Amino acid sequence: MSNAIPSLVDSEESMLSEGSTAPTTPDGSLSFSPVLRPMRNHMDGLVEDLAGLTGKVGLVGSSRLALPQGAASIPQRVRNICCVGAGYVGGPTASVIAFHNPHIKVSVVDRDATRIRRWNSPHPPIYEPGLGHIVRIARDGSRQSAFLNEPIRSTASDAPSCTSSTSSSECGSFCAEHAGGVGGVGGCGGLTAIPARQANLHFTTEVAERIAEADLVLIAVNTPTKYRGAGAGRATDMTSFEAVTAVVAQHARPGAIIVEKSTVPCRTAQLVQETVSLSTNKRKKHIDNDMIEVVTLTLPKKMAIHRPGVHFEILSNPEFLAAGTAVNDLLYPDRVLIGSSATPSGHRAAEALALVYAAWVPRKRIVTTNAWSSELAKLVANSMLAQRVSSINSIAAICERTGADVGEVSAAIGRDPRIGGRFLQAGIGFGGSCFKKDVLSLTYLAESLGLPEVAEYWAQVVKMNEYARDRFSRRVLRCLNNTLVGKKLTVLGYAFKKNTSDTRESPALEIIRTLVEEGPREIAVFDPCCNPIVVREEIGRALRRGGGSGDDDDAALVRVYDSPYEACADSDAILIATEFDEFRTAQQKPAAVAAATADAAAHQAEVDPRPFERLEPTELDLLRLHKFLEQPDPSPSPSTDADAQDPLRRLVPEPACAADCPDCRAERGGQASLHEAYRARERLDWARIAYRMRKPRWVFDGRNVVDPAVLGRLGMRVESVGRQGLMS
Repeated sequence: MSNAIPSLVDSEESMLSEGSTAPTTPDGSLSFSPVLRPMRNHMDGLVEDLAGLTGKVGLVGSSRLALPQGAASIPQRVRNICCVGAGYVGGPTASVIAFHNPHIKVSVVDRDATRIRRWNSPHPPIYEPGLGHIVRIARDGSRQSAFLNEPIRSTASDAPSCTSSTSSSECGSFCAEHAGGVGGVGGCGGLTAIPARQANLHFTTEVAERIAEADLVLIAVNTPTKYRGAGAGRATDMTSFEAVTAVVAQHARPGAIIVEKSTVPCRTAQLVQETVSLSTNKRKKHIDNDMIEVVTLTLPKKMAIHRPGVHFEILSNPEFLAAGTAVNDLLYPDRVLIGSSATPSGHRAAEALALVYAAWVPRKRIVTTNAWSSELAKLVANSMLAQRVSSINSIAAICERTGADVGEVSAAIGRDPRIGGRFLQAGIGFGGSCFKKDVLSLTYLAESLGLPEVAEYWAQVVKMNEYARDRFSRRVLRCLNNTLVGKKLTVLGYAFKKNTSDTRESPALEIIRTLVEEGPREIAVFDPCCNPIVVREEIGRALRRGGGSGDDDDAALVRVYDSPYEACADSDAILIATEFDEFRTAQQKPAAVAAATADAAAHQAEVDPRPFERLEPTELDLLRLHKFLEQPDPSPSPSTDADAQDPLRRLVPEPACAADCPDCRAERGGQASLHEAYRARERLDWARIAYRMRKPRWVFDGRNVVDPAVLGRLGMRVESVGRQGLMS
C-alpha cells in the first residue's frame, strides 16, 4: 500500500513542499476546484425529505429504496480517532484531544518515519510551550498520585515538609504518610487522589490500519500555495489533501466521520463528499399525485476506485492556532467552529465531534455552521488579521517620514473598543504558514468568482507585507553607505515569531536573501528556539534555489550560531527580526494586550488554583495545578530537575532512545537544543554586545523591542520601524 500512495502525508509543517501542476482552477478536471461546481444534496437529506411519505415510498415499483451503507451509523459518541498528519496542526490538536478524552483512542499517522520517531521520543519535531507535558501524559499514561486540595500558605522561609499545607510532590515523594491519607484518612491530611491513566495517544506510520478502525478521521496535511501551473502564486495546492482523501475513502469504515482540519478553499467539503461517497442523481416520478424525488445512486466514473454504496459524513473543523501559543489556543479556545451539511446525519456528525470538544470546551463556545461557511470563515479570519498587520505597517512608513511614533499611534487607536490593540504592532511584516497563503487563496477565490475588485483589495495586503520587508532592507543599506562589502551583519531571530520553532515564510529569510546579494563578509544568525542545523540547511536550500549569482558561495556567507554573543562579536550591524523577550532591553516591555477570554487569563497559573470545587478534578484542573507548582520555588531548599518538571509525580519515565539516536548525537555535540527543554533565557547583556561590536555599532530594530535611548547610552545607533531615524 505504501508504494501505491506517493506523498501521502506531507504534514502541515512541510517547509519546502514540491508543488504540483494539478490544476485547482474552476475549469480544472482532476483536482479539487473550490468554486463553481453545482452542489449535490447529501443522501440523508433526501431520505429525510421523504420521511413523511414512508408508507408511499417504502416501495418504488417493486424495488425497496436502498440507503448507502453507513448512512444511518454515524456514531453518537466517538471512541476512536485517527489524525492524518503529524505536523504543526495534527500533532498538538490530537495530543490535546487525547489528553482531555482518556476514554478515546487517538492515533496520529504520518508517512514520515523520522517525524513519527521523534514524536515517540524525548525529541519532539516541533516546539510549543507546554506541549511536552500534555504529550507525555496522553502518550505514556500516568502514575497514581495525590495532592492536597488547599492553597499553599507556607512562606519562603518555611522548610518544605509533609504538612497540611503541602502536596505529595512538595514533601518530596508520594510517601507512606500520603498513601495512607488519600481520601482524607490518616497520613498528612485529607488528599485528593489522582488515579493512574492508560496511554491513549499513539504516533505511528500504520496509516491504512488506523484509518480503518477510526470512528472519526481528521485530515491535517499541508495545503501550500501552488508555485507551478494554473493559478501559480495564488491558488491552493491540494495535492497532499487529495491523496489523503483518496486513502481515507479506500480504508475508512462505513459511517465514519471525515473532518477537514487543513485550511482549504471554500466548498472543498462538497468535493470530498464526491471523492469518498456516491454522487446523488435525482429523477422525478408521480406517486399518488404527490411530486417526490426518488433517489438513484450512481458512482462517478472518475471515483470508481473508491467505495460504491458507502456513506461518509464530511465536517469542516478549521484550526485557529497561533504558533507559540498553540497549546493555550487549544486549551482555552475563544470558539470551536464545526461546519456540516444541513441534513439530519450531518447534524448528528457535528454533535459527535462537539461531544469530543465538550470534554473541556464550554458548549457556548462550540459554534456550528454549514460546511462552506466554516471553510470560508477560516480564510477570512486569517486574511483580516493579516490586513491589520499590513495596515499598521503602512502607517509606520508615514511615521518614519513625519516624526510620529508608530508605537504611540498604535496605543492611541487601540484604546478605541471598536478597533482594539491586537495585531497593531508594526514591524517587518507577518510570516508563518497561514496569513500569506490564506490571503492569496481568498484573492484567487474572488478572481474565480468574477470579482476582480475584491481580489485586488485583498492582494494589496500581501503587497504591503512585502513592501515592509523591502523598506527595512533598504534602510539597512542606506545607513551602511549602500555597501555591505567587507561587513558582518548579525540577524537576531529566525523564527517568524517568538516562542516557536516555526520558520515557514520567515521574514528573516527574505531579508537574508536580499542582503546576501550585496556581498557582505558574513551574515550571522542566532535564534534561541530554532534548531541551528535546521536553520542552516533551510537557508542553504533557499539561497541555492533562489538562483542568485553565487549560489553555494552565497550560502557559505551565512553562519548560524548557538550563542548570541558569538554571533554579534565583531559585527558592524545587528538586525532584530523576531520579537523574542530575550532581545528586549530591561526598560522595554511588550505592548499590553487585552486577554482574549477570561479563561485565557486563568491559564497563566500565577495563582494557586486550589481548592477545586469538583470531587474529581479534570485534566485541565490538574494542568493548571501543574503549571503553578512548576514555577521557580523561592525557598532556599534544593530541588531536582525531575521535581521541577513533574511536581505532581505523575509522569511515567520515557523510554530510552536507541544508541544511534541522531537527535541525541546532535545534542551531545552541542549542535542542537532539545525543543521542549527551551526556556526563556535571561535578557541579552547589551553592554557586553556593544563592547565587542565594530563602530558605529548599528542596531536595526525590526520589531520595536529595544529602547533606543538605553542603547544610545552604550554608544549604539538605533533605527526602529515606525520611528524617524538618524539617517532620515
